[in-house]
Amino acid sequence: MNKISKTFHVFLLSALVILPVKCFPQQSRLSKGVNYISGFVASERFAGLRKNNDDLALADSIYLRAVKFENQNYSEALFALTFAAIPYRVIPIKFPLLPFIIHYPLTSANINVYNKKNEQFPRYFYFDSPNNNYGDKDKLAHFYGSAFITYGSNIFDLGDLIGYFVEVFEQNFKVQSGVDPRDLHTNELGDMFGEILKNNNEVLPSQVMLMKTLFYTRYHL
Repeated sequence: MNKISKTFHVFLLSALVILPVKCFPQQSRLSKGVNYISGFVASERFAGLRKNNDDLALADSIYLRAVKFENQNYSEALFALTFAAIPYRVIPIKFPLLPFIIHYPLTSANINVYNKKNEQFPRYFYFDSPNNNYGDKDKLAHFYGSAFITYGSNIFDLGDLIGYFVEVFEQNFKVQSGVDPRDLHTNELGDMFGEILKNNNEVLPSQVMLMKTLFYTRYHL
């Protein structure tokens, strides 16, 4: 399947899982998870954790809180983490042959919590994370999205679909141009995390994300 086909299938997948959430007036399970995770990251308690922990440790703390909130339902936790980690509230969707763009709202916390969550969200996970205010803020969305698909998939190899979905967000928002190989590598690490999680629920995101640094060290020293 080429990249264009994958991107198209990602939009179909996202429509299937997001649109039903918007059709019900009550708060959905997904939105409850996203609100909880976002509220935790936006909290003063998390601000205190940031002073004494590196960003990989913070990523673990967010993951563990999500798993606890979802009562050890790892699939639901990964799904909520994916949306909570996306640093956008709205995506522009342009359909082929249509002359207009639809601005579709994603499941997210209220604007104040969302902004504070983005401000405090961990962003330096790798040895080569950009040394700026954005850093690798989007990488956990790639990581958890790929992990969610892999963890829940026993038939098809769909582990990179959510990762491509996030890439489409970034390209439409002009956060970056072209395909970032570091995003693709993060998708692969997310796949690995989801696969390991099937047999070992003690594994932590940091343990897998550190492999990027270990691979670099092995081949460049």
